Amino acid sequence: MDEEYDVIVLGTGLKECILSGLLSVDGLKVLHMDRNDYYGGESTSLNLVQLWKRFRGSDKPPAHLGASRDYNVDMIPKFMMANGILVRTLIHTDVTKYLSFKAVDGSYVFNKGKIHKVPATDMEALRSPLMGLFEKRRARKFFIYVQDYDENDPKTHEGLDLTRVTTKELISKYGLDDNTIDFIGHALALHRDDRYLYEPALDTVKRMKLYSESLARFQGGSPYIYPLYGLGELPQAFARLSAVYGGTYMLNKPECKVEFDMEGKACGVTSEGETARCKKVVCDPSYLPNKVRKVGKVARAIAIMSHPIPNTDESHSVQVILPQKQLGRKSDMYLFCCSYSHNVAPKGKFIAFVSTEAETDRPDVELKPGIDLLGPVDELFFETYDRYEPVNEPSLDHCFISASYDATTHFESTVTDVLSMYTMITGKTVDLSVDLSAASAAEE
Repeated sequence: MDEEYDVIVLGTGLKECILSGLLSVDGLKVLHMDRNDYYGGESTSLNLVQLWKRFRGSDKPPAHLGASRDYNVDMIPKFMMANGILVRTLIHTDVTKYLSFKAVDGSYVFNKGKIHKVPATDMEALRSPLMGLFEKRRARKFFIYVQDYDENDPKTHEGLDLTRVTTKELISKYGLDDNTIDFIGHALALHRDDRYLYEPALDTVKRMKLYSESLARFQGGSPYIYPLYGLGELPQAFARLSAVYGGTYMLNKPECKVEFDMEGKACGVTSEGETARCKKVVCDPSYLPNKVRKVGKVARAIAIMSHPIPNTDESHSVQVILPQKQLGRKSDMYLFCCSYSHNVAPKGKFIAFVSTEAETDRPDVELKPGIDLLGPVDELFFETYDRYEPVNEPSLDHCFISASYDATTHFESTVTDVLSMYTMITGKTVDLSVDLSAASAAEE
């Protein structure tokens, strides 16, 4: 291998694949390697036999569950916001031509021991059983303020500078109670804990606007979309994109050792005795373990079921957010369900996930509040994995390392990480002012 590459990307996880796609489109010479013989890294999708091997140590799943190949079980399940930055990135790179999406049926929140549909507009707020009559009117006023708010038009600001006013101050102006604040902050603005209350309100207002714009996109019951055949389709679509622009892919490359020059800068990658030279290395934390630190742990349960999650209007695909306060926890819990309607399981089967940032070493006990909402399950698997983030200085060592995937069941945090890495690598920002009609989702 005497060629020199601009960038060598290690690992075919979703973040790495999006980056190799973006960098190839930019005209950089990219070599993409993975020690595994499959795409997706941590964010791969498994068929039933692979799932059994991983969690049960045998490759003989029970026959009554149906054909192994009919299953695509995501190891890091996440929905996409229909108007969010991931969809914009997909359109910007034209990856949408390799993928088919379908709208997600429902978005719910756990409140006082029950599952409720998340109201996202002033009209839905008036109908929601989450709030009493007077609270509904107050919430409706707040939703109208958010819907009408335009950063560039001071007339819509009602005299408030949202870069200075905290979210708590803004919400208290409308007199909303803690219950309402809880679902607005966690199920609409998708904050993971309550720190946002003491931060400038602009971010929360923008997040709420994104939610309602996404909801309006497909007139579905939720703001989310999800690819047919599961998320395993995404890394492969970006891999195809990279190949179209001259990127080179090599799977099943053992070791993949990053080489450094005298100054400590990454200068190549060695595998099977051959070294490919490069100017920069992009990878997931597992390839450079001495340049990352452990920052937490995700606990997750995977359930195979023969029915939708109870109390979600028979939804075949759904996200339920369980805010931390409702459970007496430090972080939110997430419930994710999809089914044969997204081609990830055989007819009549549903796959549900319960995930959270782990606070103990007992995932079975810790995830119980979420698992109790599932009803009877055919099979249940538990897993925890550590979360890492980089501690290196990329400007000095030319190594760009992604952070591990968090417990959230939507992609907003994942893509924020990818786009900031892209800017660090290239000094540019991705232009996300795209024509959103280019991504369509199949209606029921």
